Amino acid sequence: MIDRRQMLGHSTLGLAGLMAGCAAPFRSNAPLPSAPLPRPGTIATPMPSALLADLHHRSFRYFWDTTDPVTGLAPDRWPTPSFASIAAVGFALTAYPIGVENGWITRDQARARTLATLEFFAAAPQGDSRSDDSGFKGLFYHFLGRTKGHRFARAELSTIDTALLIGGVLFAQSWFDTEHPGDVRIRALADQLYAAIDWTWITPRAPFMAMGWHPESGFIPHDWNIYNEGLLLYILALGSPTHALPAESWDSWTSRFDAQWGDRWGGEPHVQFPALFIHQYSHCWIDFRGIRDRYMTAKGIDYFENSRRAVRAQRAYAIANPEGWVGYGPDVWGLTACDGPGDFTTDIGGRRREFFSYAARGVGDRDDGTLAPTAAAASIAFEPELSRRAIETMQARYGARIYGKYGFLDSFNPTLTATSVPLKHGSVDPAAGWVDDDYLGIDQGAIVVMMENWRTGLVWTTMRRNPHIRRGLQRAGFTGGWLT
Repeated sequence: MIDRRQMLGHSTLGLAGLMAGCAAPFRSNAPLPSAPLPRPGTIATPMPSALLADLHHRSFRYFWDTTDPVTGLAPDRWPTPSFASIAAVGFALTAYPIGVENGWITRDQARARTLATLEFFAAAPQGDSRSDDSGFKGLFYHFLGRTKGHRFARAELSTIDTALLIGGVLFAQSWFDTEHPGDVRIRALADQLYAAIDWTWITPRAPFMAMGWHPESGFIPHDWNIYNEGLLLYILALGSPTHALPAESWDSWTSRFDAQWGDRWGGEPHVQFPALFIHQYSHCWIDFRGIRDRYMTAKGIDYFENSRRAVRAQRAYAIANPEGWVGYGPDVWGLTACDGPGDFTTDIGGRRREFFSYAARGVGDRDDGTLAPTAAAASIAFEPELSRRAIETMQARYGARIYGKYGFLDSFNPTLTATSVPLKHGSVDPAAGWVDDDYLGIDQGAIVVMMENWRTGLVWTTMRRNPHIRRGLQRAGFTGGWLT
């Protein structure tokens, strides 16, 4: 699998100091964003702690505050100046109704922002130019410039990031369900955007979809051909009303999953992948509880249980801590794709250690002691108690060093306390270690969405009504549960 940010680097900014006292109750020193917003109604199922409620709200505000209200383009990261990420836009579109349901914004505000976003993407230029288009064949480039919304630098036309964008588009389609003219327009634009994607074009090595395409060199020589975050991608491609992949594509793909089946950590067999985002992203929009395809029927579990086992395996790995990283334990865990200090090696405690910048970290794979709070926080729908304890322990132990305006900063590394290393991101506190200085849109989005799915099931139950999602699942061979 290619690194999703392998071509791009980012600058860094400074951080606040360390909050002392690992046993102190939650008190955030960072004020919530100050824009006054109405709170209609009450929350039906309140969060069980002030910290969880605060994290949910702050993570939502990342999208409400940093997204361009005219174009709907959400930044890849903040506060470092950044291009837009189409995957972050998908999470932003999903976050707006969550904001309404929690009373943070009004339905009218959410409708206006959603309409602006869909109108922008529907009108965005599609073509095979190198810099004057936003997409091609209905797909969109991974990163877009924030001024015109055209391809940023040499970003790839991305299948998976288009899928995450469309996840948000289809959620908006099903949530805005009244006869209000704005809701009607949202639903029509969603159909237009989804129907325009030619999934069959980007299968140069059929039946698998390529990871992407460049106008300079053609298709990326890597396919979605192992278990990964592509569940949503293939379901969308199968459900297309215009350019659907053959139904047998799903079984051709899942027949390869046995190569990843095992129980190295935690003792529970599942389809494994080192980084946790793989086990989370498709679940943001699709409720896999109780529905099974032919592959999972043979295994006796569903994909939700598979992700639940992956979460427990990560925690078991952190408890075992075979590499001896500082901080790992039963309540501090979480390896996923995230920022890291930089690409270098250095001696720590008499041992040569290798570190990475942005990378997909996971169990036994590029584990350099860098932890990402989103990995644990976005696992709350799978393992609520384990996730809650991790959220509370990380905030209590590292405090304002890792928790600020929009909740948790992207990542931190308590092992790296050397101040003379060549950092690519963040800063080092000689006592507390390295901490990133950015929030990342896709990580904030997973937190917002999965916390809401755990709290109320809002996104899952809404997406159950979407005809495109249902059609894709049924063509993939899913049966049982809410599909019956």
